[in-house]
Amino acid sequence: MARQKGVIKLRGKIGDYTFYKSKEDGFLAREKGGVDANRIKTDPNYARTRENGAEFGRAGNATKLLRKALRAMLFNVADGRMTSRLMAEMVKVIKADSTSQRGQRNVIDGEADLLKGFEFNVNAKLYGSFLAPFAAAIERTTGKLSVAIPAFVPEDTIEIPPAATHFMLNSIGAEIDFESGTYVVNNASSPQIVIGPQTQAAISLENAVTAASTHPLFLGFGINFYQQVNSLFYPLKNGFFNALALVEVDGGA
Repeated sequence: MARQKGVIKLRGKIGDYTFYKSKEDGFLAREKGGVDANRIKTDPNYARTRENGAEFGRAGNATKLLRKALRAMLFNVADGRMTSRLMAEMVKVIKADSTSQRGQRNVIDGEADLLKGFEFNVNAKLYGSFLAPFAAAIERTTGKLSVAIPAFVPEDTIEIPPAATHFMLNSIGAEIDFESGTYVVNNASSPQIVIGPQTQAAISLENAVTAASTHPLFLGFGINFYQQVNSLFYPLKNGFFNALALVEVDGGA
């Protein structure tokens, strides 16, 4: 990968070179190369490559499905590299599968619990934005996923973004069947709360999925910031300051 320099920036293909723009890295160029695709599919010498490709594809599908399940909370949260970061963690989940053969390793037999603690916004991490203690729990038998926040003082326990006057706490519970590509999801939110010196009463956020499910369960918890102008609440800077993290994960029975 090479950076384009100069006044004129190119996009598209010229000969064996492809010119394109990356959101994070600007204008780039790369040279066409690699082994013929048909050879990779059939040559015994590329068996490992095919196995790695199959597992990488499986990780990509799992990443897409998890993002789709959580999209209601990700709309104003995710950073520009979130997908690639989550993909890297999903590859680790699949590689942790100690029962399947190479090329057949998967999320179900892997360690989905490795995703616990994943931050969806590196610009504003949950554990740096919301400093009040909380307890996250997954009760598989009842299908109840919950976050309990004891009473706290917002002004003392929140990293306050410029111009923010209010915040909202959010949780999302997801039950995901990675084999069928389906999911059950449930959201919960607190009211908009003023960022001030008052003592905020305890908050309980509960999310319900299928009771006694055998599929992986994910519990996300986050905070969104707003500025109140007259009677309306406006989100801050397209979600730059909002945070969401996977605070509990149960990989399944």
